[in-house]
Amino acid sequence: MKPKNPTKEKIKEKASSEFKGHPVATIAYYGPDNKRASKVVVGIVSRVDADPVVLKKWYSEAEDVRHDFKIQHEILDLIKQHKPKSVVITDGIMGCPHEEGIDYPKGERCPKCPFWSYRDKWSGEPIS
Repeated sequence: MKPKNPTKEKIKEKASSEFKGHPVATIAYYGPDNKRASKVVVGIVSRVDADPVVLKKWYSEAEDVRHDFKIQHEILDLIKQHKPKSVVITDGIMGCPHEEGIDYPKGERCPKCPFWSYRDKWSGEPIS
C-alpha cells in the first residue's frame, strides 16, 4: 500500500473546486501506457486562447510522477507562486510522454510507446 501524499491531496483539492477564471493552472500526466505516468506538464495560462506564460515539465523513468513526493511538492510550489484562480488536472494519463517532431518524426507513431499507437489519448480506448 502506498503512503498518503498530503501534497498530492492539496493539489487535488485545488483542482476539485469550480472554475473561477484566469489565470488557470493546467496539470497533465503522460506515460508509456495507461498505468504509469512518467511525465507531468504544468502550464499557467493567463487568458483564453493564450499560450502558457509558464510551462514546466517533470520526468521520471523509475517512479510514477503522480506518486513522487518531490515532484508533487514542486508542482504545488509552482501553483502557489503563480496564484491561479483555477486549477485543472487530467483524470488519468493522456497519451505518450514523447513529443511528436521532437522525440520522433511528425506524422509517425512513437516507437517507444506501442500502447498508444492505436489508442485515443483522451480515453485510452482502441481506435480503428
